[in-house]
Amino acid sequence: DEFISSPPRKTVRFGGTLTEILLKYEKGDTTDFELLKHQLSDPDIKDAQIINWLHEFRASVAYLTKELGQLVNILLKLPWLRRSREVVEEYLGFLGNLVSAQTVHLRPCLRMIVSQFVPPRITIREDDVDISDSDDDDENITENFNTCHRALQTVARYVPSTPQFLMPILVEFFPFINKSERTLECYVHNLLRVTVYIPTLRLQILELIIEKLLKLDVSTPQQDIEDAEETANNCASEEKSTEEGLFAMEEDEDRKGNKVVSPSVERMAHPLAERLDILMTILFSYIKDVCHVDGKLNINNTKDLYRDLVSVFDKLILPTHASCHVQYFMFYICSFKLGLAEAFLDHLWKKLQDPNNPSVIRQTAGSYIGSFLARAKFIPIVTVKACLDLLVNWLHKYIDNQDTGANAYCDVALHGPFYSTCQAVFYTLIFRHKQLLDGNLRKGLSYLQSLNFERIVMCQLNPLKICIPSVVNLFAAITRKYQLVFCYTIIERNNRQFIPVVRSGTGGDLVQTCTNPLDSFFPFDPYILKRSKKTIDPMYQFWEELSAEDLENLKKPIKKGTSEDEDDDFLKGETPQNDGVVGIAPNSYESNARSPVSSIGSPADCYVPYPL
Repeated sequence: DEFISSPPRKTVRFGGTLTEILLKYEKGDTTDFELLKHQLSDPDIKDAQIINWLHEFRASVAYLTKELGQLVNILLKLPWLRRSREVVEEYLGFLGNLVSAQTVHLRPCLRMIVSQFVPPRITIREDDVDISDSDDDDENITENFNTCHRALQTVARYVPSTPQFLMPILVEFFPFINKSERTLECYVHNLLRVTVYIPTLRLQILELIIEKLLKLDVSTPQQDIEDAEETANNCASEEKSTEEGLFAMEEDEDRKGNKVVSPSVERMAHPLAERLDILMTILFSYIKDVCHVDGKLNINNTKDLYRDLVSVFDKLILPTHASCHVQYFMFYICSFKLGLAEAFLDHLWKKLQDPNNPSVIRQTAGSYIGSFLARAKFIPIVTVKACLDLLVNWLHKYIDNQDTGANAYCDVALHGPFYSTCQAVFYTLIFRHKQLLDGNLRKGLSYLQSLNFERIVMCQLNPLKICIPSVVNLFAAITRKYQLVFCYTIIERNNRQFIPVVRSGTGGDLVQTCTNPLDSFFPFDPYILKRSKKTIDPMYQFWEELSAEDLENLKKPIKKGTSEDEDDDFLKGETPQNDGVVGIAPNSYESNARSPVSSIGSPADCYVPYPL
């Protein structure tokens, strides 16, 4: 206040007072007006000159109507951020006066502020070509961002309708995914900061960010990431000594605090995966900071954020095929409290059983339920059993309704949600059977027998034919060991119905030659982004290999075509469903040898032999 009330310092200027210049302009005399624009556009303009002009403009905002938009644009282009504190304070005061008196200039003001949400650009000239990139060496970048948010808060305070004008601008200025990691990191970080003081925009901002993350995610298939890592590891081993020297230099820079540099060992070799990793780390940090106040979970904040994230999940994640990492924001927030995990499961369950939802959404919901129950360490076995009861009861009711009707035959197009639910149940049992049987084997077996897997497996809808073979084989091995159901007769019948192929479990034609089908079709399969996986790994259930005892219980496979079997009545008239991996010998997949990353944390895509 003392600064604002004090008279501006005298500086050399021409053309009279601002009011006189603007009045002359209104009467058609533009000489002094053009001189004013020239002075304001001068790249060498001094701090004292800026303060002097801004002080006069603050007192004359009533003259800055729509007709003087060109002059206002020049004022908005003033290099005020990297000036003295006095210039910054005077400029913030000017912005407040301008938008409160002339709301017609609200959009240009917002655009100017949002354009500062990324690091400043520097231009490097190489071979007569201008190459622009972000300037990571700006020591005041954090302070500049803080000032930008002060400016935005000032505008929002004076103009209540700011949020509805701001959101389209935030969308427009979102950097392309091929921009530098630093540019994307800064912009996303600043967007999330906006949600703190303009909470009405949080849902829309989260939608915007997650939509961009999804584009990155589906553009970087897991196999591409693993291949890039393998190539980088091979190169690193050849140039080990050189790389170690570079790491040491980077660590030195970190210690000096010059700039944030990620250790090279944590960088993703795939450039888009590197961007996604950085942005997922920011999103996880945001979720943690919003939900925790002074290190303790704030229930109200967490519930509010959970509702927003579920809304984004329904709108963007569920309909998207082949995303590998972005959906983990739901996994992470559900880990904070069991009630959230149960609410998420209930939400998915309602999606699955609602016949009004599209079949593909219901199938995806089933995949999420199975993957979530199998992989989330924070879900207790009591909750797993409750979910299995719901799912299995629904399966039995579905069989009751369909098994004697006109559609009682194996067809994924007709019964997609049913097969998805079967696969969710099989997958959950594969991961959780030891916990279900732990403590009291007799009680655990009694519970599993009560689920009546035999009826599900033997029904005419024939789920073992549609479900992913690696799931089917492991389910068959486990249920045989505990004498719950004998699946191999059905599997053998199914195998004789069509030529062995490798095909997508959802009916597509994508040939899988070196990846684990489980990793391709379950949404919470191993998370492989190096930085952000540190957040997920402690709560994540990795696959444990079958024990030696389990393997000994499995016998050699039956050779196909050796038995001339009787006709299978319930299979007559079926259209073969070539949706699985059939008759694949142990050496048909070489993922463990060629792609070490893919073999971590997932059931091996092995051929489980049929017992004689």
